[in-house]
Amino acid sequence: MSTNRTRPAGRHDARRPEAVPAQRRRTVQGVRPHQWFAERLLAVLSGQRPVHWMLGHTIGDAYDQLAELAPATPLRSRGARPVIRMCRGAQPAPGVVEACASIAAGEQVRAMAFRLEQGRDLRWRCAAVELGNTPVRARP
Repeated sequence: MSTNRTRPAGRHDARRPEAVPAQRRRTVQGVRPHQWFAERLLAVLSGQRPVHWMLGHTIGDAYDQLAELAPATPLRSRGARPVIRMCRGAQPAPGVVEACASIAAGEQVRAMAFRLEQGRDLRWRCAAVELGNTPVRARP
């Protein structure tokens, strides 16, 4: 019995498997850092994720601010799940992004502001986060 070492047993065609492409980076291309952080902050402040989920993504007082805000789940709503309605960022200096986002849950809209700083390793980290005090009704 002769064995063909170029193909598996039971395979009759001579085609070879195509090359497997290199794995993509885990970050989503085209998403700006302030949009990515807005989603993460919303997940923590709405109670979908624990505050320690942001531990490696914060610097300075930002983690303490989140730890203080998160237990009250200020962006949690009854009924509709909160979503980011709008998120805009400005770059006042190289390596700094100041952003604001509006969070909608049903008819309620809340404001969130945060600051990102880029480290020497080129990773963005949240340096501060604030929420608007009074919910605003959505416009029809």
